[in-house]
Amino acid sequence: MFNKILIANRGEIARRIILACRELGVTAVAIYSEPDADAPWVRLADESYPLAGTSATETYLNQTAVFQIARQCGAEAIHPGYGFLSENADFADACAENGLAFIGPGGDAMRMLGSKAAARALAQKAGVPVVPGVDGAGKNDAELEQAATAIGYPALIKASAGGGGKGMRVVWSADEFAGAVQQARREAKSSFGDDHVLIEKFFTEIHHVEIQVLADGHGRVLHLFERECSIQRRHQKIIEESPAPVIRDEKLRQKMAEAAVSLAKTAGYVNAGTVEFIVDDQGGFYFLEMNTRLQVEHPVTELVTGLDLAAWQIRIAAGEALPMAQADISQRGHAIECRVYAEDPANQFLPSIGTISVYERPSGPGVRVDDGIEAGTAVTPYYDPMLAKIITWGRDRDEAIQKMARALRETAVLGVTTNIPYLLAILQEETFQRGQTSTNYLAQQMADWPPPAEADDLDWLAAAALELLAGKKKRGGGTAVNGESTAHPDPWQDTASWRNVKM
Repeated sequence: MFNKILIANRGEIARRIILACRELGVTAVAIYSEPDADAPWVRLADESYPLAGTSATETYLNQTAVFQIARQCGAEAIHPGYGFLSENADFADACAENGLAFIGPGGDAMRMLGSKAAARALAQKAGVPVVPGVDGAGKNDAELEQAATAIGYPALIKASAGGGGKGMRVVWSADEFAGAVQQARREAKSSFGDDHVLIEKFFTEIHHVEIQVLADGHGRVLHLFERECSIQRRHQKIIEESPAPVIRDEKLRQKMAEAAVSLAKTAGYVNAGTVEFIVDDQGGFYFLEMNTRLQVEHPVTELVTGLDLAAWQIRIAAGEALPMAQADISQRGHAIECRVYAEDPANQFLPSIGTISVYERPSGPGVRVDDGIEAGTAVTPYYDPMLAKIITWGRDRDEAIQKMARALRETAVLGVTTNIPYLLAILQEETFQRGQTSTNYLAQQMADWPPPAEADDLDWLAAAALELLAGKKKRGGGTAVNGESTAHPDPWQDTASWRNVKM
């Protein structure tokens, strides 16, 4: 086992990995940008080192600075979390060149699976069903248009590199194709430095289901069942759950799991990874891509399997063999994850910037919170606006939903606007409760979602007032420091931090 691991990330995933290190008896090293200097996960780490600058490029993506700190602190391994450097094959190779273990797959496997075109070819080799389509490598726009016509509209143009919906366009007719493919190429080139695109059949009503795999360096590859992530906005997931409501046939679950394992074995994959599929209403499934890292939604799998994915990532990177067989792993109960963002759903989901004045986490049996914030945390424009993940477990889906609704109502974030009311509205919507969601769900069911009336927010304001009053009572009415009173203000007089905030 490693003695010291540097965590090349921030926020809730940095905190999650620090906790995994603690359980393994490993020294956890945090790095932090100037805006993150006072973050709670920085204090939680055993050691922490600053990165000069504010933007992601200057800080968490600065490989030179990361390696310099790794040498300075004597780290033996680097955990990249997700995002930032986690799927950078060159960084994985550079870790080895610098005598550091990269906690993730090797650079070669990452390149093979990080390219959608190469991954598609690999899936076909592994006998995994793929979406009807054409690799655009070496083809001009006219040839791609002919391919799209042959496949049939609607068609999907997507960048071979990267993810997050960049370089992706849905084309509904031949008249739209020329403009759409040029836009997709430009965006792909700008985002990933590569304008290589693929053309695939676009399914109008599909479900997004992914299989978690775990592979050690000794030839054992296991699946940890599935997660459904159909509820997405602009190709970004906001609610995930396991088991997948769309899978009502155990044979389908088994086929998808076997396909994911076959792909990982064919790729020679080692460490944690996720094979993503689309599923149609007839029970057909098709390979989408493989994410060569820990997923944001990994807690869902942890709650239904009882396995610590972050810890197993570290154990596998340290050379340990998986001690369990496939038959030893089962799904128990149902888990749901909601991502809490600092954004305004009533205003086109614009990011909300500011300082968190009050933060209350939910608790209770079956409730887990992964976060990296506290009261006083500044939410800046430099990084992703996700604040926390709330995960609930129940004996069945209904119980998990009920616990999630309670947990969201008990979560208070004041100082910035959040998507909590939007998440609550989804949980209460009839189609969601029946488990009949698709990737079109938000457009179909939530397009006309109205934000709650001001009066409905009084419980949030009351929670804030109670928090402030509790602080005043705890401080005994305040003391004097250097002749100035530090008494906690009356919440009904000093309302600047929450008075006009919409939750």
